[in-house]
Amino acid sequence: MRIFVTGASGFIGSAVVPELLAAGHQVIGLARSDRSAQNILAAGAAVHYGSLDDLESLRTGAAAADGVIHLAYNHDFSQPQAAAQTDFQAVQTFGEVLKGSDRPLVIASGVVGLAPGRLATEQDKSSTSAHPRFATAQATLDLAQQGVRSSVLRLSPTVHGKGDPGFVAVLIQIARQKGVAGFIEEGNSRWPTVHRLDAARLFRHAVEKAPAGSVLHGVAEEGVSQRDIAGVIGRHLGVPVASIPADQAAEHFGWLARFLSLDSRVSSTLTRELLDWEPTHPGLLEDLEEGHYFGVLA
Repeated sequence: MRIFVTGASGFIGSAVVPELLAAGHQVIGLARSDRSAQNILAAGAAVHYGSLDDLESLRTGAAAADGVIHLAYNHDFSQPQAAAQTDFQAVQTFGEVLKGSDRPLVIASGVVGLAPGRLATEQDKSSTSAHPRFATAQATLDLAQQGVRSSVLRLSPTVHGKGDPGFVAVLIQIARQKGVAGFIEEGNSRWPTVHRLDAARLFRHAVEKAPAGSVLHGVAEEGVSQRDIAGVIGRHLGVPVASIPADQAAEHFGWLARFLSLDSRVSSTLTRELLDWEPTHPGLLEDLEEGHYFGVLA
């Protein structure tokens, strides 16, 4: 297939592109800058200049492809509504192009907040009150009724691996600045995780064979505790590991505090059965122990 990939030069996209190419697909990567274009070309893919704000560029990119993987997102936590609206318009545009074609559209979404206090599954519906991005996920699933082989791949909040710019990298930065590797209260809140190479393989499986209207979970580990994560960080940085009282969490962790306070266990059993997907790469704690998060190699 000829697959149009947004976010092709990003942390996850830069793993998805070679995964697709190795499987014999052609890839067109959306690039909003010359630097992104160079990275996409270096990976062996073709370049399509544009951005999520340029709906015509999205339209022409999708029209020239046999399917779309939509990974790009503006992760500006200060303007979540604006970012979600841009994402929603992008999916609407893809839907207009792909309608009635039975071509695949796979989008990235998230699992945080699906089912607080219990194990979430693919059958749990996303609530738009949990995150404005979830409205885009529902719009994607609705396209299955319009002849689009659409699917939503809900990713773990921690997609880890070399070059990870996400939550764990921020936790490490905070521990360096504060001189302590912290966790909130007892540190029992858990994050589901997945290695980015396992996530990339799941995106390939999804665009190749996920049925229309599928909800998929990019989850390798159902939940890793904040206490365990802080323990590895503290050991590698040589700083104390300590509990941060809930009423001091916002001051200590900043915007990350609200994510750290969520206990979010998530299953991927149905996804594994549906797409014959089995994660094979290191879990989060093993990945942290390798040292690359701290600028050294184990």
